[in-house]
Amino acid sequence: MTAEPLTIGSQTAGRYKSAYAVGDPDDDKAWGSVAAACVEALGSLPERANLGFVYATGPLADDLGSIVTFLRERCGIADWVGTVGAGVMASGEEIYDRPALSVLVAALPEDSYRLFAPVTGGLEDFTRQHGDWVAAHKPILGVVHGDPRNPLIVDVVEAVSEATSAFLIGGLTAVEGEDYPQVSGTVAAGGLSGVLFSSEQLAVAGLSQGCTPIGEPHEVTEMAGEGVVASLDGRPVLDVLREEVGELLARDLRRIGGYIYAALPIAGSDTGDYLVRNLIGMDLERQWLQIGADLSVGDRLAFCRRDHASAKEDMQRMLRDLSERAGGAPRAALYVSCVARGRHLFGTQSEELRLIRETFGDIPLTGFFANGEISNNRLYGYTGVLTLLL
Repeated sequence: MTAEPLTIGSQTAGRYKSAYAVGDPDDDKAWGSVAAACVEALGSLPERANLGFVYATGPLADDLGSIVTFLRERCGIADWVGTVGAGVMASGEEIYDRPALSVLVAALPEDSYRLFAPVTGGLEDFTRQHGDWVAAHKPILGVVHGDPRNPLIVDVVEAVSEATSAFLIGGLTAVEGEDYPQVSGTVAAGGLSGVLFSSEQLAVAGLSQGCTPIGEPHEVTEMAGEGVVASLDGRPVLDVLREEVGELLARDLRRIGGYIYAALPIAGSDTGDYLVRNLIGMDLERQWLQIGADLSVGDRLAFCRRDHASAKEDMQRMLRDLSERAGGAPRAALYVSCVARGRHLFGTQSEELRLIRETFGDIPLTGFFANGEISNNRLYGYTGVLTLLL
């Protein structure tokens, strides 16, 4: 006997509608009951609904192809995009560990969006298939999903952004297992796929860092190997680090793991934007620090801390900024957050999504917890990327 889904819910606003369903973790065929419950929660769709976003948790990864086929047949929507996350999101709710789906459907003007299959390296196929559409429609937004196993994924994100002039938002698939499925019409993997929106689609996007810089950026003045920094501003790097982390942590730098990170300032950013990278290890005898980034002499490097208070403060800053830029109530939202945020940083009460709901209400929303987040033309870590559809 098939177990019944445990939870369902939905929100509607104009041409957008979202729904989610959570199934029984002991159900061997959970995908069928969860997908059916999601369709039931959707109920009547917006008139002429033609695009759907679908995000699944890890227990449903192997069945994502069947799920998309089911949604396509039951909803009458041919075009779907999405992927698998370490958790999925609905309005005010984060769902982990259990078989769960979160979907958002939209009724958009014909030919106002374009799906594209995974780009794994060069743009030859992409340009041949979509170049004319891009030239004619001048896309302003792209919702994309990437495969973290592709060593070129950072370059591909930048290349697709440059080729389309679109502001990209999205993230990398996060799943335990061999398959890293993405949905872009069909189920595939290996590169960057998603959907581009023409200038008819109005949207605003914001980025919230999970970390707060401490001290000022320094210049890398000596390297001791790949990713191994020997000195900053002509001084041993660990001396600089001790000064900036405070007296308590400076007594034993081995205690900074999971709390202190490297921050790489983005050249030309007028918002003080930076990329967060892990501190991989240190050599206390030689005073060296290994960082999970490709660094060279002359690069800029700062340090940052990661904690709940600073992450919440920055999340609230982003929400205030987006509220002002939106100029009114959004119709729907997409949210992508790092796997290291959510319950690991904000606690188990879905605080990130509750903050969004407190600001914008119970709007249709979907999203997932990613293995790296995409904003504009870069791949980030420890961030939350919120896009409001207007």
